[in-house]
Amino acid sequence: MTEKNYTHHAQWSYSAVLYEMNIRQLTPEGTLRAAEKKLDFLREMGIDAIWLMPIYPIGEQGRKGSLGSYYSIRDYKAVNSEFGTMEDFDSFVAKAHSLGMKVLLDWVANHTSRDAKWLHAKPADWYEREADGTAKVPWDWTDTAKLNYSNHDVWRGQIDAMRFWIEQHAVDGFRCDMAMLVPIEFWQQATEVLRAIKPDIFMLAEAEQQNLFDRAFDMCYAWEIHHLMCDIARGERRVWDLRNKLYANRENYPASAMRMMFTSNHDENSWSGSEFYRFGDAREVMTALSFVWEGAMPLIYTGQEVGYDHSFAFFDRDHIPAELYQPNDDTELYRRLIALKHSEAALQAGELGGRMIEIENNAKDCMMTFVREVGDSRVVAIMNLSPYTIHANYNNGIYAGEYTNALTGEKVLLPLHLEQDIEPWGYTLLYK
Repeated sequence: MTEKNYTHHAQWSYSAVLYEMNIRQLTPEGTLRAAEKKLDFLREMGIDAIWLMPIYPIGEQGRKGSLGSYYSIRDYKAVNSEFGTMEDFDSFVAKAHSLGMKVLLDWVANHTSRDAKWLHAKPADWYEREADGTAKVPWDWTDTAKLNYSNHDVWRGQIDAMRFWIEQHAVDGFRCDMAMLVPIEFWQQATEVLRAIKPDIFMLAEAEQQNLFDRAFDMCYAWEIHHLMCDIARGERRVWDLRNKLYANRENYPASAMRMMFTSNHDENSWSGSEFYRFGDAREVMTALSFVWEGAMPLIYTGQEVGYDHSFAFFDRDHIPAELYQPNDDTELYRRLIALKHSEAALQAGELGGRMIEIENNAKDCMMTFVREVGDSRVVAIMNLSPYTIHANYNNGIYAGEYTNALTGEKVLLPLHLEQDIEPWGYTLLYK
């Protein structure tokens, strides 16, 4: 595929781990001030960037649940009083920056609430309209109104609002909701304007169309890979489907394209259940896979950092109990995986990281054995992605030698010929 886009992302992003923060559910208070107090914990774990779910005032017309959807926005240039004030937001950003973390805002360009500021303040043709003049409802999102992107004044309004957060409130980028529903030309223009203001701005698309990387976005979701991982965990697909997707992606995306890998996010958690439910015994190995997959930046969603097994209510308060927000084995697993991501250049996202080089094994329908390597950095992954005990029997060839186990810190010898039983969903990550 021809490279059309810029090939260099913000330097901080190549080895970064992203955290999606659900302010409403993270703390008993559900405020920006309370969330700010969690930043030290997240930074100590190794988190590099915080993606905040939408912080803007939520519409009241057609509101769902008691508090409404984050994604039904009344005013693009204000803070939801549920979370606090603009001063609270600025304090949160300042604290994150002081710890060396970036802050991305969730941006909802496709629609507003049905009582949005723009509906009253802007001309009627800022919205797509029904025959009776009412604003159209996109899909079944009955609390929202569809913006009209054939009107370029809407483009300018959106870009002006995005500039507001960069120029006046120091945000570092945007996660763009349902990006494929908005013309790619809009995103190209927005990114050009924003990058002229802040060259290392980071743009993440909630979509995975190939044209997203044509001068618009740094990273997109890896939805298809995620769903394959879920299917494999349920025994509905086998590893060769995942392998085929790896090679298809190489054909379909530029080498510089970053992919966001995850075992959970706000959509999956609220509508499909927690990662404990969706992955079962495969949860840990799939988490590890999200850290070592080619070209990928891993995501951790609110609660995963402390192994909170719960599907959050989406439209109501349903916070993590304070007594359960304590470091535990899940915290330590993430800390070690993040440390590996940070230390090994081979695991960088985008064009700087190493490709997944397969080591041929004797159970390719169940196992992935591969190497990622750049310069002096090498990571070997041995993963049984099945509910069966596998008697592994294969040659490591030039990759045999002394390594360090990423999860235990022990020095180990990877033999030229490996023959051993690997337990269901068992895995080993080695580096040198």
